[in-house]
Amino acid sequence: MAVQANPALAIDAKALGQLKLQASKTPDQALKAAAQQFEALFMSMMLKSMRDATPQDGVMDNEQTRMFTGMLDQQLAQNMSSGRGIGLADMLVKQLSQNGQGAALSSALRNHQLAPGGFNLDPKSPSLDPQSSTINSPAVPSAYNAATQQDFVNQMTPHALKAGSSSGVPPELMLSQAALESGWGKRQILMPDGTSSHNLFGIKAGANWQGKVAEVVTTEYKNGVAQKKVEKFRAYDSYEEAFRDYARMISSNPRYAGVMQQSGSPIGMAQALQNAGYATDPRYAEKLVSVMRRMNIIG
Repeated sequence: MAVQANPALAIDAKALGQLKLQASKTPDQALKAAAQQFEALFMSMMLKSMRDATPQDGVMDNEQTRMFTGMLDQQLAQNMSSGRGIGLADMLVKQLSQNGQGAALSSALRNHQLAPGGFNLDPKSPSLDPQSSTINSPAVPSAYNAATQQDFVNQMTPHALKAGSSSGVPPELMLSQAALESGWGKRQILMPDGTSSHNLFGIKAGANWQGKVAEVVTTEYKNGVAQKKVEKFRAYDSYEEAFRDYARMISSNPRYAGVMQQSGSPIGMAQALQNAGYATDPRYAEKLVSVMRRMNIIG
C-alpha cells in the first residue's frame, strides 16, 4: 500500500509525534514518510527561490503578503510531495535502505533524543551539515541530524581512541575530520558495487598506494573556484583500518608536522591542516572548527 505523507509538515510538534509513533510500529513506512517530508521541504525552498527571482514591485508587495505567500508555497509543496512527487523521496528511501541508515533514522524518530556515550554533541548548537569537500551524494533530512550525528560519533569513537593511543594523534581531531569529510557518515565514498570504502577522511590514492581504490566525483578548488573532478581514493576493509591509516599519515608525514605541533589547540590543528594543503577548500579550517564546536571540543 502506498504511503501518503501527512498534510502537516514534520516541524509541527503534533505531526512529528505522529511520525514517531509510526516509526515504532512500521519503520519502513516511517522512513518513506520522512523522505516525503524532506522532498516537501526541498520543493518549498525551490518555490521560494523562484519567487525571490520574480520582480515584486506593486501595491501587494508587503510583509504580510510575503508571509501568506510563503505559507501557501509550503502547503503547495506538501500537497505535491504527497502524491508521486518528483522522485526525490523514492531516491532517499533507496539510498538510506542500501546504506543501512533506515533503521537509524527510525530509531532517532522513536527516541527523539541523543544517544549517550562518546563525544556528546551540543544540543544548543545549530544543526551542522557541512558539505564534504569530496563526496557528492544525497543526505538524510536535516531535521534528524542531531540523532544521526551522535550515532556516527558513538560508532567511530572507539576507532579514534585506539588509533590515537598508538599514534599520538588527538582522537577529537580524527572524529571531527571524519565527520566533516563524510558528512557525518552520510556521504561516504562508495565502491563500484555500492559498498562503503570505509574512507571517512577523503584520503586520495597516490602512486605509492597499493591497496583498493574507489573512483568518485569530487569538488576541488583552484584559485578559489570550485571544480568537479574524478579522483581515486583509498579503500579499506574496515573503519578501524581507515582511522589507523589516517593517524599514521598525520603522525609520520613531515607535511603534517605542524598539525602535531598544535595538538594542544584544536583551532590551531584545523588551521595547520589547511596550511599543509590537506584540502583545497579555502574555508576548510573554518568548517572543521564548526564541527569541533558541534562536538563540544571547543566552546
